[in-house]
Amino acid sequence: MSGFPPDVLAAAAGVRLAAFDVDGVLTNGQLFLGPDGEEYKVFDVRDGQGLVMLRDSGIAIAIITGRRSPVVAARMAELGIEYVYQGQRDKLLALAELEEKLGIDPAAVCYAGDDLPDVPVLRRVGLPVTVADAHPVCVDVARYRTRAAGGRGAVREICELLMTAGGTLAAQYARYGI
Repeated sequence: MSGFPPDVLAAAAGVRLAAFDVDGVLTNGQLFLGPDGEEYKVFDVRDGQGLVMLRDSGIAIAIITGRRSPVVAARMAELGIEYVYQGQRDKLLALAELEEKLGIDPAAVCYAGDDLPDVPVLRRVGLPVTVADAHPVCVDVARYRTRAAGGRGAVREICELLMTAGGTLAAQYARYGI
């Protein structure tokens, strides 16, 4: 994917941690609840492939979400995502803990969110990103807005942005003979 704005690519080049909200970013925001309270979510497999390639490119990946869901834990384990923060009423606290643990400055963080609980985190990080169908307040705060909607390729787009900026996308494609 090409066509990323030069100023966004410049900011993305210094990213060492990419953190993502779940509902509305990794999913389309819909919740399917079964009669016994079981929760179902739909994840885009291409977003998952993007996360794996980004992880393999040396960027730390985190999930910071306000809800708790065994489905999220299972999907992130399947993708090899080590840092999963669920049930976070204050996402800034989770981010600050992770920055300290990894020794990463907020300027080296990309965060992708879509709704009001994400605004404080978007304001803190060096590369605030939102999805195409995000709440207007998030759009105003973000430095980059994806062309794709949440749960429909937005995360893959963000991963490819970061890999393009970091010079690792070609190597990741080469793993697949491309």
